[in-house]
Formats: sequence, C-alpha cells, structure tokens
Amino acid sequence: MPALQSSIDAVRIAAAAADRMKATEIVAFDVTEPIAITDAMLIATASNERQVLAVAEEVEKDLYLKDDKRSPRSREGLDEAQWILLDYGDFVIHIMHEEAREFYGLERLWRDCPAIDLQLPEHPGSEADQEDATVEE
Repeated sequence: MPALQSSIDAVRIAAAAADRMKATEIVAFDVTEPIAITDAMLIATASNERQVLAVAEEVEKDLYLKDDKRSPRSREGLDEAQWILLDYGDFVIHIMHEEAREFYGLERLWRDCPAIDLQLPEHPGSEADQEDATVEE
C-alpha cells in the first residue's frame, strides 16, 4: 500500500519550506513497505547549525499554517542542531548538517523505496544544470 496522499502533500509542503530556506539535497521516500508505522521520510541538508535550526523552524511553521495546524509529535536534536528529527507520525523529517548527512548516509537505508516527487523548482547552478552544461561542451 503506497503512502497516503495526505502524507505526500504534507511532505511536499515541508520540502518547499526547506527549499525556501536554502536546504540542499532534499529527497523523500515512500517507506510504507519496510516500515508499517510511517508513510514517508524526508531528508534535507543544511550547511551549518544555524541553518539546520532555521530550516526546521520554517518546516514546522509551514506545516502548522498550511496543513490544518499540524504539529510534530516529537522533536529531537534541537540542542546540537546537527540532525533535527521532526516526527509527525505519518511522516518523519530529517534536517541534517552536511557532515552528519554524509556520515550517516540515510539514503542507503531507503534506496530500495520509491522516491516521492517533491515538485520542487529547479535552481540555477544545481547538479542537473551542471550535468547539462557538461553534455553541451
């Protein structure tokens, strides 16, 4: 059974908030198959502790304002701001410092799960743009 549409919609709101705050490498996975207790995982990277906190705050604010006053069931990692986990029950959001993201490699755990199309805009200078420029040369 795939992730609920309400979970996908909420993850897209969270991804848009993270993107607006300049988070990078934003990805989400439908994890309903291996994990029965949640539908989706969102992972985003921030370059420093201050940005990790800002992204988490923006995600929480947007989900509260745009998704029927949804608040996380629990919040972990706010003191260290290396890896903030926001647990919304139906989905979980990981906002990670670059070094923590590289070290833990969460994508390895979920690479067999279907990716969720976050419908984020392309940004100039993104990886896709750089690959296109390489091909054109």
